[in-house]
Amino acid sequence: MRRARYFYGWNVVGATFVMALFSFGLGFYGITVYVATLQRLHGWSAAAVSAPVTIYYVVGALLTMAVGSVYERFGPRVVVVVGSVAMAAGLTALGVVTRPWQLYPAFVVMALGWGSMSGAAINIILAPWWERRRGLAVSIAFNGATLGGVIVTPMLIPLIAALGFRQALASAGIGSFMVVIATALIAMRRGPRALGLGPDGAPAAPDAAPRVDRHRGARGDALATWRFWSVSIPFALGLAAQVGVLTHLVSVVAPVLGAAGAARAIGITTATALIGRLVTGVVVDRVNPRAAASVTLLVQMLGLALLSAASSASAVYAGCVLFGLGVGNLTTLPGLILSVEWPRERFAALVGLAVGINQLTFAFGPSLVGVVRDHAGSYSLALGACMGLQGVAATMILLGPGRRATDASPAP
Repeated sequence: MRRARYFYGWNVVGATFVMALFSFGLGFYGITVYVATLQRLHGWSAAAVSAPVTIYYVVGALLTMAVGSVYERFGPRVVVVVGSVAMAAGLTALGVVTRPWQLYPAFVVMALGWGSMSGAAINIILAPWWERRRGLAVSIAFNGATLGGVIVTPMLIPLIAALGFRQALASAGIGSFMVVIATALIAMRRGPRALGLGPDGAPAAPDAAPRVDRHRGARGDALATWRFWSVSIPFALGLAAQVGVLTHLVSVVAPVLGAAGAARAIGITTATALIGRLVTGVVVDRVNPRAAASVTLLVQMLGLALLSAASSASAVYAGCVLFGLGVGNLTTLPGLILSVEWPRERFAALVGLAVGINQLTFAFGPSLVGVVRDHAGSYSLALGACMGLQGVAATMILLGPGRRATDASPAP
């Protein structure tokens, strides 16, 4: 009996897993540690350190919208290497800032790395290698992103305590992204055709031509429909609240838990994000995905209520668990809803449009939380504002048409 040959695409999955582990661990979840440490070291206000984070996410979102053509032109090895250098340089610069304005160039340099190695990049790198098993491959790679928050981010706090902020960020950035660069150079390739193969390891079709999205020009039609906006607006609001809370999470929980407890809280939040994504993945095909999204937002609201009260360490940890259960789902559910309610041939264009809108919106979440916190003198009112945004989102997502579209131009 002939044994199945090992498919090189699994090497690419492993490489993107490593990329996601460090890009999300240091470039997404790690932001909350940098914000809290900068406030503590320099006595800067929450607003002063949050505004540069907003610029970071805006620049990253703009790059994400164009990163597909960059990968197509230069290939994953070059883009990931350059992105890794930018991320390491930005982290190193962040460790030596002495004035609030210096945060802006440091975060902009970091954003070049984040935009080229975030969620869009994972899909772009894996797309040529997988078709039949793409969902499994992408899911494995995205688990690296979640584990970045579980493993990499909590380690920043003891590392900073041991080495100091400057040396810790330089060591973490340079060390981590040297691993990413080595992995990219060894394992990443443009696609399976260079090996004489097609997606999933099938024989390459000699006459295969690039697939063209015939509906790319029809994005404007989607923007004129409530069906599209009833997905995009709720998730944009929910993610703005979520990213705002994650950015300030260390500062929120540290007064009750201390530095060591804050590290555990980050690990718990991101670990439950992995659990929430797995549970939702099991049941979502058998339930209304809009209802699942609404329940996810309501659970996060309960978590924020506990964090806002901050009556005891156990209440804070419980709040982190409830909030964390929805962290992964708010990034995966928009695509699931779009895939159910829009024709297959329009999905790629519309999911890219929705993700771009979401990222540009949640870029302002950190500043919202920071400004409200400075005005009120505590995080309670800021967390209440985030609960309000998620309440609006949980209601609005249920008001969409909620039925499958069977043609290219669904009713508004």
